[in-house]
Amino acid sequence: MDEQLRIILIIIVSVSIFGLLIFVFVKNYIKNKISHLIKENNDKKLK
Repeated sequence: MDEQLRIILIIIVSVSIFGLLIFVFVKNYIKNKISHLIKENNDKKLK
């Protein structure tokens, strides 16, 4: 029973860390993309 519990906890922690990393990368990508689009839009308005 203890071995199964340990394996389940390791899986849960691993998936949580992986999900957190994916979340951070996607958040930064979207943030950079939005900043780029806003800058591009502002450049068009100035012309």
